[in-house]
Amino acid sequence: MINPGMLLSDRYEIIDRVGAGGMADVYKARDRRLNRYVAIKILKQEYSNDAKFVSKFRGEAQSVAGLSHLNIVNVYDVGEDDDLYYIVMELVEGITLKKFIEKKGRLDVNEAIGIGVQIAQGMQAAHDNHIIHRDIKPQNIIISKEGKVKVTDFGIAKAATSNTITSNAMGSVHYISPEQARGGYSDEKSDIYSLGVTMFEMLAGRVPFEGDSTVTVALAHIQEEAEILDQLEPDIPHSLSKIVMKCMQKKPDMRYMTAAALIADLKRALKEPDGDYVMITDVVDDSPTIVMDKDDVEQVKKSALHAEQDMPVESLNVGELADDEDAIDPKLERILKICSVVVAVIIVLVVFLIIGRVAGWWGPSGKSKKPQTTADSSASPSESSAALEKIKVPDLIGHTLEEAESMLDEAGLKYQLKPVESEEDANKVTDQEPKAGEEVEEGTRVIIYYSQESSGIVIPDVTNKSVEDARSELESQGLSVKGTTEQYSDTVPKGKVCGTDPVVGSSVKPGTSVTLVISKGPESDMVKVPNLVNKKYEIALEKLADAGLEAPKNPNYVYSDTVAEGRVVSQSVQSGTRVELGTVIDFTVSLGPKNAATQKPVATPTKEPTYQYVGTMKITANPFDYEGETATIKFVLEQDGKTKTVWSGTLSYSDFPFTREINGWSENNGKITVYKDGQQVGGTYNVEFKKDSM
Repeated sequence: MINPGMLLSDRYEIIDRVGAGGMADVYKARDRRLNRYVAIKILKQEYSNDAKFVSKFRGEAQSVAGLSHLNIVNVYDVGEDDDLYYIVMELVEGITLKKFIEKKGRLDVNEAIGIGVQIAQGMQAAHDNHIIHRDIKPQNIIISKEGKVKVTDFGIAKAATSNTITSNAMGSVHYISPEQARGGYSDEKSDIYSLGVTMFEMLAGRVPFEGDSTVTVALAHIQEEAEILDQLEPDIPHSLSKIVMKCMQKKPDMRYMTAAALIADLKRALKEPDGDYVMITDVVDDSPTIVMDKDDVEQVKKSALHAEQDMPVESLNVGELADDEDAIDPKLERILKICSVVVAVIIVLVVFLIIGRVAGWWGPSGKSKKPQTTADSSASPSESSAALEKIKVPDLIGHTLEEAESMLDEAGLKYQLKPVESEEDANKVTDQEPKAGEEVEEGTRVIIYYSQESSGIVIPDVTNKSVEDARSELESQGLSVKGTTEQYSDTVPKGKVCGTDPVVGSSVKPGTSVTLVISKGPESDMVKVPNLVNKKYEIALEKLADAGLEAPKNPNYVYSDTVAEGRVVSQSVQSGTRVELGTVIDFTVSLGPKNAATQKPVATPTKEPTYQYVGTMKITANPFDYEGETATIKFVLEQDGKTKTVWSGTLSYSDFPFTREINGWSENNGKITVYKDGQQVGGTYNVEFKKDSM
């Protein structure tokens, strides 16, 4: 068991677990010799006695240890301690690109290009050293707090001279290249395909191919064509759309030959967004057609099903779908073409039936759960309300960093800090995006460009850390802690750091004294209910989660002439009221105006649940040490690459074992992690989910 405080090789002190993969767990640790924080990937115990896995694990370190690039997570060391095999890597504080996309939705075009260029630069450095990543996906891209993009987790990377991926090589099915899905040869162009899928998700807010199973998605990568981005989203430049299309060509030879060529086109897209310079050249394929008999078809199905059963939730065991790659491709393509025709016919019939139902060809139907709403082509009350809900970006230029952060917090906007060289005094805002006065949605991220002192040090974010850890991190940056103050906090547990003075992101001189702000916990055992009225459904959920409160399983939906469709009409508990942590706050969501005579049909809010996925979490281990001990306990669900708090509140020793019904995102299994006063305790608990009609 690996616990906080444990020492590896008399050098690396384990602090906390920060992630888990199929083969290894990742921990935050402190390198006592160099007095710096690092990330340590430790091979899971069940694989330590497997010579094949140990060899693969060591091979990972050897393959990337020679890489040194700004856009790649650096590997510092590799070692073994009492049958624990580990790799020491650079610790990057930040957020994965996957979570960034989930929080922001579609990314700005320039932002997506910037991230894409940095990923490609990291790939180019690896390819120049004959290393293929083979698992490029948003989950393996970290955006640091300074905005630097880094490629991580070379978990299945190996020398480019290797000519196939074995059944142990795993990659997320939504980003896998067609040749990887077939179990065939993969090279640098496989990484380029996966980057194309990643860029598609950044620009569209979703992956190009979805399906009921991993095998379905893998087959879509082999057979189906992704939607054209500039047709899907008109604001996406034609050149950028073609760049992504070229990256995602089914035939590797039709993609970019190198990451450098891709980078050149991405940079050109910034200057010539409407240019027609991206060339997609077809290649001649004179391979013979091979007829696939019934036995061969069954073999493909069995291989694919076996791959699906053996893989983690977020990964695909790509395996070999047959023994001979050359014999697979034509057979599989033949089957998929037949399936595509059948699916196309079904889709046409379904569309025909839907159109007929909407047009009333089959007569009126009163069986729908909720009536369809409509919107007039002229300005409706719904549209007017939506327009009024836009937030004007405040003018931040000239204000101090602390003032700017406060102004954006009050406006309900998020922010990202970017230091720049300037003749202005340190920590003064020099520019911002979007500009002052622009109207944006609540929750939009505003980029703050602020002046950084020459040779200055940026105050790191030490929120939720202990005083000792925060002091250690600040001192490692060349700063000192002159003292502490206390203030109430509804979001940070008592005794943990909830802020600093100067504020996070401030540029200061080496040796500057920093005051730590320590949380006194909530002002009472209760938390304030946020205002949800007129907020978008997604924003309402986020506000409740931030406050440690629960959203209803099934929100009510009503017609409204004054509140825009998809926004909250009313809430069960008035904002500002203090309630216990974990309280469910019911609310009602608008379906828009009801005027069937003059309006056109539109869909009900996309977040309207028609069914739910229900599971039961059973926490058997008691996180408390003795009777009478109490603490704030939080249960966090991880499923399908997403995380959310499913319950939070004050519990005691006598409350365990703890059982509760929870909702997930799908029928896939999930994992529950337990947090006690903000710190993870114990291992994880598996939860099975079932689809439950409402």
